[in-house]
Amino acid sequence: MTIRRRALGLTAVAVAAALALTACSATGGKDAADAGAAAAAGTGAPASGGGAVADTPRFTIAMVTHEAPGDSFWDKVRAGAQVAAAKDNIDLKYSNDPTGPGEATLIQNAVDSNVDGIAATLLSPDTLKGSMQAAADAKIPVVAFNTGINQYKELGAIMYFGSDEDVAGKAVGAKITAAGAKHPLCVIQEQGSVALEARCAGVKANAPGTENIQVTGTDIPSVTATIGAKLQQDPSIDYVVALGAPIALAAQQSIADSNSTAELVTFDLNSDVAKQIQDGKILFSVDQQPYLQGYMAVDSLWLYLTNKNDLGGGGPVLTGPSFVDSTNIADIAKYAANNTR
Repeated sequence: MTIRRRALGLTAVAVAAALALTACSATGGKDAADAGAAAAAGTGAPASGGGAVADTPRFTIAMVTHEAPGDSFWDKVRAGAQVAAAKDNIDLKYSNDPTGPGEATLIQNAVDSNVDGIAATLLSPDTLKGSMQAAADAKIPVVAFNTGINQYKELGAIMYFGSDEDVAGKAVGAKITAAGAKHPLCVIQEQGSVALEARCAGVKANAPGTENIQVTGTDIPSVTATIGAKLQQDPSIDYVVALGAPIALAAQQSIADSNSTAELVTFDLNSDVAKQIQDGKILFSVDQQPYLQGYMAVDSLWLYLTNKNDLGGGGPVLTGPSFVDSTNIADIAKYAANNTR
């Protein structure tokens, strides 16, 4: 119990310090992230805001994600990770591939490089079994985040940070059903993503009329055209549920182009979505707090490597779902603009 309390106390202080460092940046989140990146890269730059850097040994942590080109969501993950790395004296190596096999290769590369720890998203668990086993065989601790909440233990990760996508999806389904939704359209932008599929399944559980549509998230003009064609084909669609901020903005254009009366809600948040919520054009966002995911993935590995702490009591540490709507957007918008929400 003493160790657990110490771990949670250290983490609370660390998160508060990270947010303070970011807030002290003269121009917001980008400068904080840049300073964190410089420190993590070993350039000798001080931690943003002049904060103290840990005097623990310099560890190397590989962060592997399924970031796709143009997806601003991952800017926040990296910003949080870089601030934690700067504070914790970590050499952070970031790499990404939007495919399961590509992620598996990057994890294997990290193992072969003999890093001290790995933070990874588990986009396609079946394809990651071999590389995750290689990490276990090499006794390299792995923390999972963002996706893979139901598979991380099976794959050998010691902790997980992220939203419970089933819970989040069900919450969205219940919310829009209460508002009168009959035929929502749930837009999946990454084929084979267990997290996105769980979101739509959750929506459907409480909004039985939900229909899924698959789009190619890396091709925004195609996303806009595909959703627009579906709305023109079926005017009974009364809600569009986007699963990412860039997809929501594309869907907004689709609704306008097709003269649809469908309402728009989304998962994930960025400054553009925050502005649309303020203007009443997007009803709400379900924020999984990616900045916090990136920060905690790195910081928890540092705590484990330096003090053998583990968080969550054997279960996932949830960073969401957190609803952002007209009732709280005034308080949150400034943090979205600062790249920390």
